[in-house]
Amino acid sequence: MPFLSTEALGYIEENRDSLVSLIEHLCTIPAPSNHEELRAAFCCQWLKDAGAKEVFVDEALNVICPIGCSGDVPVTVYMAHTDTVFPDTEPFSARTENGRMYCPGVGDDTANLAVLLLCARYVLQKGLQPADGGVVFVANSGEEGLGNLKGSRAVMERYGRRVRRFISFDGSYPSVCSKAVGSSRYRVEILTEGGHSFGSFGNRNAIHLLAQMITDFYALKVPVDNDSKTTYNVGGISGGTSVNTIAQQASMLFEYRSDSAVCLQKMEAFFQSVIAHYRAMGITVNVELLGQRPGMGAVNPDAMNALKEKISAIMQEYCGQPADFGSGSTDANIPLSMGIPSAVFGAYRGRGAHTREEYIELDSLPTGFKIVMATVLDSFSK
Repeated sequence: MPFLSTEALGYIEENRDSLVSLIEHLCTIPAPSNHEELRAAFCCQWLKDAGAKEVFVDEALNVICPIGCSGDVPVTVYMAHTDTVFPDTEPFSARTENGRMYCPGVGDDTANLAVLLLCARYVLQKGLQPADGGVVFVANSGEEGLGNLKGSRAVMERYGRRVRRFISFDGSYPSVCSKAVGSSRYRVEILTEGGHSFGSFGNRNAIHLLAQMITDFYALKVPVDNDSKTTYNVGGISGGTSVNTIAQQASMLFEYRSDSAVCLQKMEAFFQSVIAHYRAMGITVNVELLGQRPGMGAVNPDAMNALKEKISAIMQEYCGQPADFGSGSTDANIPLSMGIPSAVFGAYRGRGAHTREEYIELDSLPTGFKIVMATVLDSFSK
């Protein structure tokens, strides 16, 4: 039995151009992490125009559209994030060349957000009701960078253990994230006496000490736990005053990640040992935790396997490939850390995510639309 009815397939075909137009329009609405107000307002109004009765924007700037969620019934969450990794507050302009649409953030996650909105409109206009429990459509905030998954956290705080399945549309197909990569992100600052480069020569230089600390971090051989992957990175440095000043201050942004709880603990211990070493030398070191993403919790293997089998079957049906399961740092980190079966995959093919040369392949959208629609409609009465 096919996953999609003739009616649903017809809707997808009829809305091919509407999907492209919606992606283009969403690209013009700035949405840096922690400043998604404009895009959230648009999505909320769009869903109201589509027939949503209970849609609202919460304090975390999530657009929440519940269907059949009264009382304490279990719910399934379908979401796509509104924020982009870029800090720009001016509108972007998408351009199309040779079958590709180019724009920063066009794939991550604008295309997936547009597909989710169109799927939600189909459900709303057809008056479909969840087959068992409720469904929550979410255009969520704070997935990127220092957004620190605030939108996903807020959704899980609102619905908690009522959530029995969580799917985020992010990235491209047939890749599927089904395992959480936990992470910690820090700002590390070194302070010294500094001084004039000639008159105070010999005083400690904060930039020099920071460079030594970075070298110490990069001397680490990452821990291994079975088939785990662990990484670390210095993503930014700043400090100093002028060419003839011994730097009093220097700072860096440092993160580590792993899909193993054991390795996360070892990385934290190593990080703290390096900090303690420099403090023991009489150096002032300030550490600020900028963000922390939890790793995997104890997810019921039977429930997780059932979700993965369903997703893989849908992928095989509509893109001719089985799902390619892997690890990632996504909105699903929060429910996975709570032991809730969750997965993340997208509705397009493209390249350049997190760069200003990002693009999506326009001819991949109809297939992605089918994958997402089949996934969403699996929760509704046939």
